[in-house]
Amino acid sequence: MNSGHDNTTPDRVGGAIEATARELGLQSNSSRSIALMTETTALSTRELDQRRMIHRDDRARPQADAFRELRTRLLALGGDQNFVTMVASVSPHSGGSFVARNLAAAFAFDEAKTALLIDCNLRYASQHKALATDASPGLIDYLEKPALGVPAIIRHTGIPRLRLITAGKSRETGGEYFSSFRMRATLDSLRCRYTDRYLLLDGPAVKGSPDARILSDLADFVVLVAGYGRDTPAAIAQAASIFDPSRFAGVVFNELP
Repeated sequence: MNSGHDNTTPDRVGGAIEATARELGLQSNSSRSIALMTETTALSTRELDQRRMIHRDDRARPQADAFRELRTRLLALGGDQNFVTMVASVSPHSGGSFVARNLAAAFAFDEAKTALLIDCNLRYASQHKALATDASPGLIDYLEKPALGVPAIIRHTGIPRLRLITAGKSRETGGEYFSSFRMRATLDSLRCRYTDRYLLLDGPAVKGSPDARILSDLADFVVLVAGYGRDTPAAIAQAASIFDPSRFAGVVFNELP
C-alpha cells in the first residue's frame, strides 16, 4: 500500500546536490572572471608611480597598507557578498578621485577579487587622464545609447584585475542619470555578473551639488574623503549628515589633491 510518504518527504540529498552545484557554478563564474582579466601589458612600478597608484614595491608600502586597511574594513562590513562603494569628497579637489582609484587597486591586489572603477564625477572627470585611456565612450554615452553595450565602455588599466568605466560625455550634473532606472539596472548587472567583482564609484563632491546624495542611494557603502587642512570639521560633519547612516562607512583624510 502506498502511503504517499515518498511524495512528501523533502529530498535532502537532491537539495544538497543542487546547492553544491550552485556553489560550484558561482566559483566557476568567479574563476572565469579572474582568468579573463589578465593584462597583456602590465604597468611598471615607475608608470604606477607616475599615475599615483599604489603597488607592491617596498617604497610604496605605507600607502599601499593604508588602502589595504580601508579595503579590509569595507570587506568586514560587507560580509560574504560583493558590493558597491561610492567614494565622494567633501569639496572639489579634496582627493576623492585619488582615493577611489587606489581603493579599487587595493581590491585588485587580492588575486581572488576583481575591481571595477566607474567615474561618476561628471563635472571633474579625471580617471581617464590618470589611467591614460580614452575618455569616450563612457558611462553617460552608454546610458544615453545602451545599444553601445557594456563591453564597449570597459577599459583595461594595465593593472591586473582592475577595469575602468570612464565618465564619457561631459555633464554639469548627473542627477537625472543617477536616479534613472537604467543606471540602477546597469550597476546591478555589473555587480551580479561576477561574484568576485567589487564596484567603486568615483562620486561627485558633496559641496555644491545634490548628485553625491542621489548616487549614494545606489551604493552599499559610502566613503567620504576630506582634504587634510582643507575641509573644516563643520564642513565634514555637514557632508556626512546627508548620507544614510546605515551606508556610511567613514571618513578618509587625504593630503593629496
